[in-house]
Amino acid sequence: MNPKHVLGTRAERLAEPLPPRGLRVAIYAVLFLLGCAVSLCGAFVQALWPPFGVLLAVLASAGLFYGGLRATGTKLGAGIPLAGWFVMLMVLMAPRPEGDFVLAADLTSYVYLFAGAVSGVVCATLPTRTGFTFGVPPADRPRPVRQPHP
Repeated sequence: MNPKHVLGTRAERLAEPLPPRGLRVAIYAVLFLLGCAVSLCGAFVQALWPPFGVLLAVLASAGLFYGGLRATGTKLGAGIPLAGWFVMLMVLMAPRPEGDFVLAADLTSYVYLFAGAVSGVVCATLPTRTGFTFGVPPADRPRPVRQPHP
C-alpha cells in the first residue's frame, strides 16, 4: 500500500479548505484536553501490558497528533495536543507525598516518553494547508498594490 494514498500528497493537502477560525479554536481546546487524556491513559497502559502497551500508547498519541493536524489544517493542530500530552506527563512524573510515581524509571516509560515526543514533533512538521502555524494565509498570495497619494 502506498503511503500517499493514506496521507495524501502535499498538493492535495494544501488544496483542502481550512475550517472557520471559531471552529478551529474550539477544536484546539478539545485537542488539548484529549492530549491530557491520552497521556494519562498511555502512562498506565504502557506499564500494564509491556511491551505491547508501549506500542499501543505511542500509536494512540501519534494518532491524536496526526488527527489534530488533519482536523485543523495547521501545525498548531498537532502542537496543542502535544502540549496537553506533555503537561500531563509533567504532572505524572512529579513525586507524590507518599513517595509513589506514576511513571517509573524503567525502559518502557522512557520509550513511551521518547517515542511519544518524537511522534508529536514529526506530526507538527508535516505539510499543512497554511504556511503559518495559526492558520494565517500564506505570504505568497498576491496583495493589492496601493496607489500613491498625489
